[in-house]
Amino acid sequence: MIINVRVIPRARVQKIVVDGDVVRVYTNAAPTDGAANAAVIKMLAKYYDVPKSGIKIVRGATSHDKVIEVAK
Repeated sequence: MIINVRVIPRARVQKIVVDGDVVRVYTNAAPTDGAANAAVIKMLAKYYDVPKSGIKIVRGATSHDKVIEVAK
C-alpha cells in the first residue's frame, strides 16, 4: 500500500491524522540526522500494525511531503 504523508516535526504531541488521501504525522522529533524519519516510521508501524521493516520511504526522505510504502 502506498500512502502520501505530510510530516510536521517538532510538534507538541505525537499523533497521526488521516485527512482524505493524505496522512499527517505530528512528531516531536527534530528533522536532523534522520530523527524525524525514524519517529515517523515507528509511529506508522504501530498505527498500521506492521513491523518497522515493513515501512519504506519511497520518495521525500528530506522533505515534509513523503511517499511511503506500507507492506501488508
